[in-house]
Amino acid sequence: MEVHVIRRENRQLYAALLDDYFRIRHDIYVGERKWTDLARPDGREIDQFDTDDTVYLLALDHGAIVAGMRMVPTQAPTLLSELFPQLAVSGPIHRSDVYELSRIFVVPRKRGEHGGPRYEAVIQAAAMEYGLSIGLSAFTIVLETWWLPRLLDQGWQARPLGLPSDINGLSTVAVMVEINDQAWTEICRRRAVPGALLVWQGLAAIPRQPLTTFMEAT
Repeated sequence: MEVHVIRRENRQLYAALLDDYFRIRHDIYVGERKWTDLARPDGREIDQFDTDDTVYLLALDHGAIVAGMRMVPTQAPTLLSELFPQLAVSGPIHRSDVYELSRIFVVPRKRGEHGGPRYEAVIQAAAMEYGLSIGLSAFTIVLETWWLPRLLDQGWQARPLGLPSDINGLSTVAVMVEINDQAWTEICRRRAVPGALLVWQGLAAIPRQPLTTFMEAT
């Protein structure tokens, strides 16, 4: 089980996979979720937040994408700052140590599996691992409010940035999630994620924060 880190520096190594990733996003968000405003004639779901500064995490199974997400530095424009600023009472977050998570998905054929850790947990644990690795302190996420109990149940501290709001018929809220060793350890322990998963192919050595292995934590 691997989750690959894709950034500006190594994006050329993942050109084909990124093309698949944007097509999967189109299938899920336009085809499945009916977010028709995102439809594009080329069948790729790409928006203004997919920039050179965006980081992608892709979970691969035998070379095929099974889950993914994107991470946008909050010093750049984000979903919260540009599209949903009303969800943050004190205003959107703009900090070098905070990234926004969005476009979190698992492909339909891999949802609800019980033979091991669910890919939903795998990709979220990978995000926490990435945040620890580069020294981030928090993530912001715009999400439907039914996600909140699930975040808390996996051991994450999610603080609402404002009151929920109805967006396209869905109760939606913005939260800030703390990044720390305990949050990473808890999602691994509670969701049977085996431990560190990130693959840093084509990237220079990154100064990482100490990570307690899953085996040591339990």
